[in-house]
Amino acid sequence: MGKVVMYGSVSVDGFIADEHDQPGPLFDWLTGGDVPLDDSGALKVSQTSYDYTRPYWDRIGVTVAGRHVFDLTDGWDGKPPSGIDHVVVVTHRPAPEGWAPEAPFHFVDGVEAAVARAQELAGDPVVEVAAGDVGGQVLAAGLVDEVRMDVVPVVFGSGKRYFGSVHAQHLLEDPDVVIRGNRVLHLRYRVRR
Repeated sequence: MGKVVMYGSVSVDGFIADEHDQPGPLFDWLTGGDVPLDDSGALKVSQTSYDYTRPYWDRIGVTVAGRHVFDLTDGWDGKPPSGIDHVVVVTHRPAPEGWAPEAPFHFVDGVEAAVARAQELAGDPVVEVAAGDVGGQVLAAGLVDEVRMDVVPVVFGSGKRYFGSVHAQHLLEDPDVVIRGNRVLHLRYRVRR
Protein backbone atom coordinates (compact mmCIF):
# COMPACT_ATOMS: atom_id res chain seq x y z
CA MET A 1 0.00 0.00 0.00
CA GLY A 2 1.10 3.53 -0.73
CA LYS A 3 1.69 6.24 1.83
CA VAL A 4 -1.16 8.23 3.33
CA VAL A 5 -0.25 11.91 3.02
CA MET A 6 -2.14 14.85 4.52
CA TYR A 7 -1.71 17.82 2.22
CA GLY A 8 -2.83 21.41 1.72
CA SER A 9 -1.86 25.05 1.42
CA VAL A 10 -1.92 26.84 4.75
CA SER A 11 -1.46 30.30 6.23
CA VAL A 12 1.45 30.83 8.62
CA ASP A 13 -1.06 30.80 11.48
CA GLY A 14 -2.47 27.43 10.48
CA PHE A 15 -5.62 28.10 8.42
CA ILE A 16 -6.68 26.60 5.06
CA ALA A 17 -9.54 29.06 4.51
CA ASP A 18 -11.25 31.93 6.24
CA GLU A 19 -14.51 31.54 8.17
CA HIS A 20 -16.46 31.81 4.89
CA ASP A 21 -14.48 28.99 3.20
CA GLN A 22 -12.50 31.47 1.10
CA PRO A 23 -8.82 30.60 0.61
CA GLY A 24 -7.83 34.19 -0.11
CA PRO A 25 -4.18 34.30 -1.25
CA LEU A 26 -3.40 30.69 -0.26
CA PHE A 27 -3.37 29.55 -3.87
CA ASP A 28 -1.61 32.57 -5.39
CA TRP A 29 1.62 30.57 -5.57
CA LEU A 30 -0.21 28.13 -7.88
CA THR A 31 -0.97 30.85 -10.41
CA GLY A 32 1.88 33.34 -9.95
CA GLY A 33 4.69 31.55 -11.74
CA ASP A 34 5.71 30.87 -15.31
CA VAL A 35 5.99 27.04 -15.36
CA PRO A 36 2.74 25.18 -16.16
CA LEU A 37 1.95 22.70 -13.39
CA ASP A 38 -0.69 20.80 -15.36
CA ASP A 39 -2.27 20.66 -18.80
CA SER A 40 -5.00 23.18 -17.96
CA GLY A 41 -2.65 26.15 -18.31
CA ALA A 42 -4.36 27.76 -15.31
CA LEU A 43 -1.79 26.58 -12.80
CA LYS A 44 1.65 28.12 -13.23
CA VAL A 45 4.30 28.00 -10.53
CA SER A 46 7.97 28.77 -10.10
CA GLN A 47 10.45 26.18 -11.34
CA THR A 48 11.35 25.36 -7.74
CA SER A 49 7.71 24.69 -6.83
CA TYR A 50 7.22 22.68 -10.02
CA ASP A 51 10.24 20.48 -9.23
CA TYR A 52 8.79 19.72 -5.79
CA THR A 53 5.05 19.57 -6.51
CA ARG A 54 4.76 17.83 -9.90
CA PRO A 55 6.56 14.60 -8.89
CA TYR A 56 4.35 14.40 -5.78
CA TRP A 57 1.15 15.00 -7.76
CA ASP A 58 2.22 12.30 -10.22
CA ARG A 59 2.32 9.76 -7.36
CA ILE A 60 -1.22 10.48 -6.08
CA GLY A 61 -3.71 7.75 -6.92
CA VAL A 62 -6.66 8.70 -4.71
CA THR A 63 -7.72 11.76 -2.75
CA VAL A 64 -9.79 11.56 0.42
CA ALA A 65 -11.89 14.66 1.08
CA GLY A 66 -14.86 15.59 3.20
CA ARG A 67 -18.39 16.17 1.97
CA HIS A 68 -18.02 19.88 2.70
CA VAL A 69 -15.17 20.22 0.18
CA PHE A 70 -17.07 18.03 -2.28
CA ASP A 71 -20.10 20.32 -2.01
CA LEU A 72 -18.01 23.52 -2.24
CA THR A 73 -16.43 22.33 -5.50
CA ASP A 74 -19.69 20.91 -6.90
CA GLY A 75 -17.94 17.54 -6.97
CA TRP A 76 -15.40 18.88 -9.46
CA ASP A 77 -18.12 18.28 -12.07
CA GLY A 78 -17.59 14.53 -11.69
CA LYS A 79 -13.92 14.66 -12.71
CA PRO A 80 -11.29 14.19 -9.98
CA PRO A 81 -8.92 17.17 -9.78
CA SER A 82 -5.36 17.23 -11.14
CA GLY A 83 -5.59 13.93 -12.99
CA ILE A 84 -6.26 11.84 -9.87
CA ASP A 85 -7.99 8.52 -10.58
CA HIS A 86 -10.52 8.47 -7.72
CA VAL A 87 -11.92 10.61 -4.91
CA VAL A 88 -13.21 9.07 -1.70
CA VAL A 89 -15.70 11.39 -0.01
CA VAL A 90 -16.15 11.02 3.74
CA THR A 91 -19.83 11.61 4.43
CA HIS A 92 -22.83 10.40 6.38
CA ARG A 93 -25.05 11.27 3.41
CA PRO A 94 -25.54 9.43 0.11
CA ALA A 95 -24.29 10.72 -3.22
CA PRO A 96 -26.20 13.78 -4.42
CA GLU A 97 -29.42 13.11 -6.26
CA GLY A 98 -28.72 12.68 -9.97
CA TRP A 99 -25.01 11.97 -9.37
CA ALA A 100 -23.54 9.90 -12.21
CA PRO A 101 -22.82 6.44 -10.74
CA GLU A 102 -19.95 5.89 -13.18
CA ALA A 103 -18.05 8.93 -11.88
CA PRO A 104 -14.92 7.81 -9.97
CA PHE A 105 -16.23 9.13 -6.64
CA HIS A 106 -16.86 6.86 -3.67
CA PHE A 107 -19.06 7.99 -0.77
CA VAL A 108 -17.94 6.37 2.49
CA ASP A 109 -19.08 6.81 6.10
CA GLY A 110 -16.13 7.34 8.48
CA VAL A 111 -12.44 8.12 8.04
CA GLU A 112 -11.12 4.62 8.76
CA ALA A 113 -13.39 3.12 6.09
CA ALA A 114 -12.50 5.97 3.71
CA VAL A 115 -8.76 5.39 4.04
CA ALA A 116 -9.21 1.62 3.65
CA ARG A 117 -11.26 2.16 0.48
CA ALA A 118 -8.73 4.70 -0.84
CA GLN A 119 -5.81 2.31 -0.25
CA GLU A 120 -7.73 -0.47 -1.99
CA LEU A 121 -8.35 1.78 -5.00
CA ALA A 122 -4.83 3.27 -5.07
CA GLY A 123 -2.66 0.21 -4.54
CA ASP A 124 0.92 1.52 -4.49
CA PRO A 125 0.33 5.19 -5.36
CA VAL A 126 -0.11 7.79 -2.63
CA VAL A 127 -3.42 8.28 -0.86
CA GLU A 128 -3.77 12.01 -0.36
CA VAL A 129 -5.96 13.29 2.45
CA ALA A 130 -7.18 16.87 2.21
CA ALA A 131 -6.21 19.07 5.14
CA GLY A 132 -9.02 20.26 7.40
CA ASP A 133 -11.50 18.38 9.55
CA VAL A 134 -11.24 15.10 7.66
CA GLY A 135 -7.44 15.29 7.53
CA GLY A 136 -7.32 15.97 11.25
CA GLN A 137 -9.58 12.99 11.92
CA VAL A 138 -7.37 10.73 9.80
CA LEU A 139 -4.29 12.01 11.69
CA ALA A 140 -6.02 11.43 15.05
CA ALA A 141 -6.86 7.87 13.95
CA GLY A 142 -3.14 7.22 13.41
CA LEU A 143 -3.51 6.66 9.67
CA VAL A 144 -1.34 9.51 8.29
CA ASP A 145 2.26 8.67 7.34
CA GLU A 146 3.35 12.12 6.18
CA VAL A 147 2.21 15.75 6.43
CA ARG A 148 2.92 18.10 3.53
CA MET A 149 2.24 21.81 3.84
CA ASP A 150 2.55 24.62 1.36
CA VAL A 151 2.92 27.51 3.82
CA VAL A 152 1.90 30.87 2.38
CA PRO A 153 3.05 34.16 3.96
CA VAL A 154 -0.34 35.41 5.13
CA VAL A 155 -1.98 35.59 8.56
CA PHE A 156 -5.74 34.87 8.60
CA GLY A 157 -6.32 35.26 12.35
CA SER A 158 -9.23 32.81 12.24
CA GLY A 159 -10.93 30.40 9.91
CA LYS A 160 -10.75 26.72 8.96
CA ARG A 161 -7.79 25.05 10.64
CA TYR A 162 -5.27 22.90 8.75
CA PHE A 163 -5.65 20.07 11.27
CA GLY A 164 -9.35 20.65 11.81
CA SER A 165 -10.51 20.18 15.36
CA VAL A 166 -7.70 17.87 16.55
CA HIS A 167 -7.38 18.35 20.28
CA ALA A 168 -4.62 15.88 21.14
CA GLN A 169 -0.88 16.24 20.64
CA HIS A 170 0.67 14.39 17.68
CA LEU A 171 4.42 14.39 17.20
CA LEU A 172 5.95 14.82 13.78
CA GLU A 173 9.57 14.16 12.86
CA ASP A 174 11.82 17.09 11.97
CA PRO A 175 10.99 18.34 8.47
CA ASP A 176 12.89 16.30 5.90
CA VAL A 177 12.04 18.76 3.13
CA VAL A 178 12.10 22.56 3.37
CA ILE A 179 11.92 24.29 -0.01
CA ARG A 180 11.42 27.98 -0.64
CA GLY A 181 9.30 28.79 -3.69
CA ASN A 182 7.82 32.13 -4.75
CA ARG A 183 5.31 33.17 -2.05
CA VAL A 184 5.34 29.65 -0.57
CA LEU A 185 7.42 27.45 1.69
CA HIS A 186 7.06 23.73 0.97
CA LEU A 187 7.42 21.54 4.08
CA ARG A 188 7.27 17.79 4.53
CA TYR A 189 7.13 15.97 7.86
CA ARG A 190 6.90 12.27 8.61
CA VAL A 191 4.47 11.38 11.38
CA ARG A 192 6.20 9.94 14.42
CA ARG A 193 4.91 6.47 15.28
